[in-house]
Amino acid sequence: MHVGAFVLAAQFPGQGQQEVLHRAVRTAVAAEEAGLDSVWLAEHHFVPYGVCPSAVTLAAFLLGRTRRIGVSTAISVLPTAHPVALGEQAALLHLTSGGRFTLGVGRGGPWVDLEVFGQGLAAYESGFPESLDLLLRWLGEPRVGADGERFAFREVDVVPRPGELLDGPEAPPVVVACTSPASVRLAAERGLPMLLGMHCGDEEKAEMVALWRKTALAAGSSPEEVAAAGHVSAGVAQIADSRADAAEVLTKAMPGWLRQGLAAHVTVDGRERRMRDPRAYTELLCDLHPVGPPGLCADRLAATAERTGISRFALLAEGTGDLTATEENVRRLGSEVLPLLPC
Repeated sequence: MHVGAFVLAAQFPGQGQQEVLHRAVRTAVAAEEAGLDSVWLAEHHFVPYGVCPSAVTLAAFLLGRTRRIGVSTAISVLPTAHPVALGEQAALLHLTSGGRFTLGVGRGGPWVDLEVFGQGLAAYESGFPESLDLLLRWLGEPRVGADGERFAFREVDVVPRPGELLDGPEAPPVVVACTSPASVRLAAERGLPMLLGMHCGDEEKAEMVALWRKTALAAGSSPEEVAAAGHVSAGVAQIADSRADAAEVLTKAMPGWLRQGLAAHVTVDGRERRMRDPRAYTELLCDLHPVGPPGLCADRLAATAERTGISRFALLAEGTGDLTATEENVRRLGSEVLPLLPC
């Protein structure tokens, strides 16, 4: 099993944004020191839910601050970016880090971001497949041109080429955030592993993995490729001496962050949206994920792996909003939970 830290750069009430970003950096460094496998970096625009607007930029900084740990975006919002620009950045990080970078991409939401970046609602509603395919071509071919609905340009050289890495994968791995059957099929048809959200329980994730497998096999992936897909399950981790203590610190801190963070999202077209009840959502996350003493947390991760077939985890450890508590939580995750997990 492979356990990583999911870093949202969440701004809790009363916190400054520099303080939040400092905690994000310290969380990633603590994850490497604790022996975790990876760090997964979220990207959001214009909301305190997460104050990192460029996951690839933060990834570059953290790749320079660390030496061993994998650094991944979770996710770079493809409808607000040009896929060639994102592909160039991914190739640069892939080569300069010696293959430690993973590019996670997704559709994001129908937010005002689409207006600000000039992409429009169509980039979210129908443009994601074209953007994803152009990105994949950029990461896999020496020269690329485009003649699509959104992107059209003459053939140009790919510089730098990801395949120039001397010892490691030919290109940075690409993971797709999936929240619907359509996105599951999209990822499966391209043989790309999924990143599944922390709001999903094991049963829902197992259904998505089953659909992915069926679709990938029908699209021509081999059984060996399907078995080695490497899907990622996002979740929350809070280590304490009892489950009650762990749940208490999260239910005290997380609702305030969720309330101000989720409420700040503005849709680009004024469509009505529902906001989760912050306390109920926090309680749901505590029920779904490794929240409690080390043995319980290890058992919960192992159970998720058995039920879903997923053995890679990206766990949010900053649920208290406090730097010292977050670093201690990451330390305990590495020293007390990881040794209890199957290899």
